[in-house]
Amino acid sequence: MTVESVFPLLEPLLPLVGKPIQYVGGELNSSVKDWDSVAVHWALMYPDAYEVGLPNQGVQILYEVINERADALAERTYSIWPDLEALMREHGIGQFTVDGHRPVAAFDLLGVSFATELGYTNLLSALDLAGIPLLAAQRRAEPLVIAGGHAAFNPEPIADFLDAAVLGDGEQAVLEITDVVRDWKAAGGPGGRVELLARLAAVAGVYVPRFYDVEYLPDARILRVAPNRPGVPYRVAKRTVMDLDAWPYPKAPLVPLAESVHERMSVEIFRGCTRGCRFCQAGMITRPVRERSVTTVGEMVANGLARTGFEEVGLLSLSSADHSEIGEIAKGLADRYEGTNTSLSLPSTRVDAFNVTLANELSRNGRRSGLTFAPEGGSERMRRVINKMVSAEDLIRTTSTAYAAGWRQVKLYFMCGLPTETDEDVLEIADLAHGVIRAGREAAGHRDVRCTVSIGAFVPKPHTPFQWAAQCDWQTVDKRLKLLREAINADRKLGRSVGVRYHDGRPSIVEGLLSRGDRRVGAVIRRVWEDGGRFDGWSEHFSYTRWEAACAAMLPPFGVSLDWYTTRERAENEVLPWDHLDSGLDREWLWQDWQEALSGTEVEDCRWTPCFDCGVCPTMGTDIQIGPTGRTLLPLTPVERLANH
Repeated sequence: MTVESVFPLLEPLLPLVGKPIQYVGGELNSSVKDWDSVAVHWALMYPDAYEVGLPNQGVQILYEVINERADALAERTYSIWPDLEALMREHGIGQFTVDGHRPVAAFDLLGVSFATELGYTNLLSALDLAGIPLLAAQRRAEPLVIAGGHAAFNPEPIADFLDAAVLGDGEQAVLEITDVVRDWKAAGGPGGRVELLARLAAVAGVYVPRFYDVEYLPDARILRVAPNRPGVPYRVAKRTVMDLDAWPYPKAPLVPLAESVHERMSVEIFRGCTRGCRFCQAGMITRPVRERSVTTVGEMVANGLARTGFEEVGLLSLSSADHSEIGEIAKGLADRYEGTNTSLSLPSTRVDAFNVTLANELSRNGRRSGLTFAPEGGSERMRRVINKMVSAEDLIRTTSTAYAAGWRQVKLYFMCGLPTETDEDVLEIADLAHGVIRAGREAAGHRDVRCTVSIGAFVPKPHTPFQWAAQCDWQTVDKRLKLLREAINADRKLGRSVGVRYHDGRPSIVEGLLSRGDRRVGAVIRRVWEDGGRFDGWSEHFSYTRWEAACAAMLPPFGVSLDWYTTRERAENEVLPWDHLDSGLDREWLWQDWQEALSGTEVEDCRWTPCFDCGVCPTMGTDIQIGPTGRTLLPLTPVERLANH
C-alpha cells in the first residue's frame, strides 16, 4: 500500500515558520526508495533540531546500512520546533520524515538515537504528533519504538514509552531486527505485537522493557528487576562490532541544506576508549578499543570528499590522538591534499598525546585556529580522583609549545562538581589559566595569546565508577563557578586574556535525574512534556522550575524525590536500575575503581599495560584491535592526470 507524502499539506505552512529549509529534505546523498518495493520500513530519529541531528554519525551510519538492503528502507525525522508543531496540530499534519515526507505512523519501526537524556521530552512530542500512543502497552498496529545511543544503556526512565532498546553498536543489530520484522510480516504477523517483541527479545543486544518487572523495597530502593516471560534473558548484553574496516560507514555522508553544528565530513578512526577516565560513560560502555586501519581511513576520506564536496575532515573518536598510527594518518592525508582546500581537524586532544608535529600536519592545508585540551579536573588531586593525570607543568609546557609554534588560541575544558571536590580544587583552574597565559606570552614573544576556560557541571552516569556517587547540588556548583570567575578576573593583566564559559548547574541536576532514574521517573517526563517541555537541551527552552514542579507532583507517592535520585550516594549493595543491562564491565571492578578514586589511585590504559580485569573482553568475546599495521597512505592520482597517459 503506497504511503502518500504530506508535503502538499506542509508546504503552505513553511513560509510561516523559522528556518523552513530544515523541513524540506532532498539533501545530497539522501535516499527515497519506493515504498511498495520493500518489506520493512524504518523511520530514524535524532530527537533534536535538524541542525544538531543531521550531522549525527550514528543516524547516518544506520541510514546507509538499512538503505543498502533491497528489502528495506530508512528515512529520517527530527524534532520539530514549536512554531511548526503548533501549525501542524492546527492543520492535522503528523510527524513526517524529511526524505519522502511520509507520516512516521506509517512505518514499521521508529528508531530513536539518544546521545543525551535531555531529548526525552522531544520523543514524546514526536510520538504524539505522529498519533502513536505514548505508552507502549497501548500500541497495536503502530510502529515499534526502539531506542539506541549512549542513553539507551539506562532506558528505564522512558521504559513505558519504548517497545525496545538496543544496547551498544547498532550496525549489525538493525540488520537482525529488520530480518525479524520481515519474517514476522511475511508469516502474516502471528501472535500480534507481543510475539514480534518476543522474537526481538531473542536478538542479541535487544532489551524489551515490558518483559521485565521491577520490584521495590519498603524504603523505595529497587529489590530486583526480573523477566516476566520464559525465554527472556536475565541480563541483556551489549552489541560490539569488531573489525571496523569491514564497516566503512557512512560511505556517502549527508550534506545539509541548512546550517548545521558540524559543517564537515567526519570519519571515525577508532571506537572505544580504555584510558579509564572515571567520569566518562562513553569510554566505559564502548570498550574495547577498535581501530580502523590507515588505509581504510584514507579510503573513507577520499570517498567521502568525492561524494560531498566538504572542505574539512574531522578525524573522530573519543581520543583521536591515541590512534596507534595517528601520525601516519595525519601526514598521509596532509600530503595527499596539500595544495587543496581540504583541512583536517581533531576533537579535543589529551595533553599527554599532543605534539606540534601532529598539530602542524593537521593544519597544513587549513587555517590555524584553536586547540582544545581537556584536563577536566582543576587540581592535580582531582585529576587523580578522575584518573586523568596531567600535571600543571605538563599542561603549561604543552600550551606554551603550541603558542611558540604559532597558535594564538587554546581552549581548556573542565568539570565542576566532581566527587570529593572542594572550592580550592576549582579555584586552581584560575591559577592554571593564568599560568598558561603567562608562559604563552613568553613562548610566543608577544601578548596576543588567548585561553578560553569552558566548564560543565559533572553528572554521574550509569556503567561508570561514579555511578554510586552523590551528585553535587546546583547551588554549590553555581557558587564555585562564581568564585572561579572572580579569581580569574582578580589579576586584570592576565584575566583579560582568559575567557570563561559555563552554564548554571540546574540543567545538570535534571540530566542527573534522567541518567540514573528508574521507571518511576517516566511520570515526571510525561508531566513536564504535558506542561510544555520541549528542547530541554536548549537553554532558551529549558525550565528548571517546570522539572522541579513535576518532580514535586509525581514522585512523593513513590516515596522518592528529585534529591533522592541526584544528590544521594548509593551503597555498594543497592540494586541500580540498569544492573540487568550488561555493558561488559564487571560490577565489582567498577566498585573497586570507585574506591580507588576516593583514595586518589590511578589506573593505567590497558592498551599498553597488562589487563586490569574490567571484564569486557572475556564477557563480550571481544578484544582490543590496535596497530601499528605498518601500512602507508598512498597519494591519490588525479583522474585527469591518468587520462593523459
